[in-house]
Amino acid sequence: MEQVLQKKHSLKTFFTFMLPSVLGVFLFMTPISYKDEITIPIAILSGWLQEGLADFLPQIMTIIIVLTMIGTILAKTVRPEIIERNLFLKTLFNVPMIWFIARILGAAFAVAVLFQWGPEMIWSENTGGLLLYDLLPVLFAIFLFAGLFLPLLLNFGLLELFGTLLTKVMRPVFTLPGLSSVGCMTSWLGDGTIGVLLTSKQYEQGLFTKREAAVIGTSFSVVSITFSLVIISQVGLAHLFVPFYLTVTVAGLIAAIILPRIPPLSRKPDTFHTERADDYNEDDIPTGYNSFTWGMHQAMDKASRNRGVNDFFVSGGKNILDMWMGVAPIVMALGTLALIVAEYTPVFQWLGVPFIPLLELMQVPEAKAASETLVVGFADMFLPSVIGANIESEMTRFIIASVSVTQLIYMSEVGGLLLGSKIPVSFWELFIIFLQRTLVTLPIVVLAAHIIF
Repeated sequence: MEQVLQKKHSLKTFFTFMLPSVLGVFLFMTPISYKDEITIPIAILSGWLQEGLADFLPQIMTIIIVLTMIGTILAKTVRPEIIERNLFLKTLFNVPMIWFIARILGAAFAVAVLFQWGPEMIWSENTGGLLLYDLLPVLFAIFLFAGLFLPLLLNFGLLELFGTLLTKVMRPVFTLPGLSSVGCMTSWLGDGTIGVLLTSKQYEQGLFTKREAAVIGTSFSVVSITFSLVIISQVGLAHLFVPFYLTVTVAGLIAAIILPRIPPLSRKPDTFHTERADDYNEDDIPTGYNSFTWGMHQAMDKASRNRGVNDFFVSGGKNILDMWMGVAPIVMALGTLALIVAEYTPVFQWLGVPFIPLLELMQVPEAKAASETLVVGFADMFLPSVIGANIESEMTRFIIASVSVTQLIYMSEVGGLLLGSKIPVSFWELFIIFLQRTLVTLPIVVLAAHIIF
């Protein structure tokens, strides 16, 4: 141990840590004003790619989803050597039966939407069409750049430094390691999908327990500032963006403090996906070190073990394939089913009925109309603001927009990503967490609305 503590790092190691880490912070966490919006460079790159390939991305995503289905069928039946001998391909294609079915369903939906085959409820612009033509092109571009550049955050020591510095805040407040702070900031400034992907990778590397990964994925995969502006504009209240975003932030933080301490999240085991990463320790700072110097020491150790540019691109390429093939089919399958239920059945209206007396008790105008929007957000984050846009009361529209952003678990995006990732949460757990988030954040939002209006 003494030898480890006395180890000196070279200038080369310092730059191996510093340069990729600074680039990672710039790409994933630096707010930039672009086209009158606040966003991050990785989202700008994604936007350029979407614009350049706009006419082809639905076809490209359909091909990826169909190839994923074919690879999964081969892995389950023929078991070709190329898949059996390659651990990455075997993990990618040899999935549990529930995901095997979901991949077949996702491929069937994608093809049906692309060619407008079968019942209109599958391919309409509010169900499968919304996913294939609006969401999946965004995910294609984000997965490409986020996957390629994630190693900048993961492999060069940045997490080790941030984790050690922030563990004294994250542990007592959110029951999480300091490492989680990077994913939280990435989600907040960029996109919730990037936060889920980062958390999933850290979980697979043995940096988070099952409970920690589930808490981060369901509590901190927040909607970006940019999308929050879209939501409040949709309900005609863009001039109230600052109080709206302050309300969302406060409600989200309170939910992130409460939910990890109650089931189902509190009952998740503190065990690791494979085994704990033993080359990192943020909790026990040795004598002679403070949080910063111990964090730097661990960061430099991580940087010194880096295997060069080739390994960086191999790691990034695997991330991209894992996201494209592991996540996109699940989003297509579960998202389409959830949107069909939302659009063509009264299920979400029924589920909203118990909220009517609660809304009336809190003196929310047009309580019945508002109740119909509270549960439908589980299907898609945009549906509450679309349905609620015609409500007359500004206060009610403000409440609908604010709650829809704090709910976080949308099956057409973050929910589907969580189910498609390695993070250990089930569909029913996500629905329970969604309802818990609604019940926790609703009174806070209503209180803020009464103050503002």
